[in-house]
Amino acid sequence: MLSESARMASAAEARFRIEAPNSTPRAVKVIALDRASERLVQQLSQHAWNRATFFTTSAFAGTPHKGEPFSMQGWLSDLAGRAKDLVDEINTADLVVMVTTAGEDAPAASLIGEACMVRRVMTTTLILGSGAKSDEELSKSLTQLRPYSHMLVVASAEEYVEDMLRALRA
Repeated sequence: MLSESARMASAAEARFRIEAPNSTPRAVKVIALDRASERLVQQLSQHAWNRATFFTTSAFAGTPHKGEPFSMQGWLSDLAGRAKDLVDEINTADLVVMVTTAGEDAPAASLIGEACMVRRVMTTTLILGSGAKSDEELSKSLTQLRPYSHMLVVASAEEYVEDMLRALRA
């Protein structure tokens, strides 16, 4: 009796394989969650990508004071500094990749993650600089980001982030 792997490798089964790549590239939104990760996101944006767009949350001021209205408009910025609406960007995304630095505070992750959950958009978070940070700082980042990430990756080097984005077909 043939194993499933051997059976799938037979000429009879090969005719059912789809040899063409996926015809629709993903729309990937890459968002720097802190100032330390903005430099890397800026560098990555200079490369050739399929349908990736790059943003920062440096204008994010956190939750409003009691009695003040809250809006998701105006705090997400493209790399040219233009304000963008988070919901509009997530509505056009297949995947949101958040980039942060271990030990840094990333309050925007909860807002982005919840908006992605509502729209059923997959999220990946890449944490940089784990080798230079203590286990406590890394644990703080993991605790803060885990509820809002479908996939959470601790990147050993900045080059890993580019490789990961390519693997995700950004």
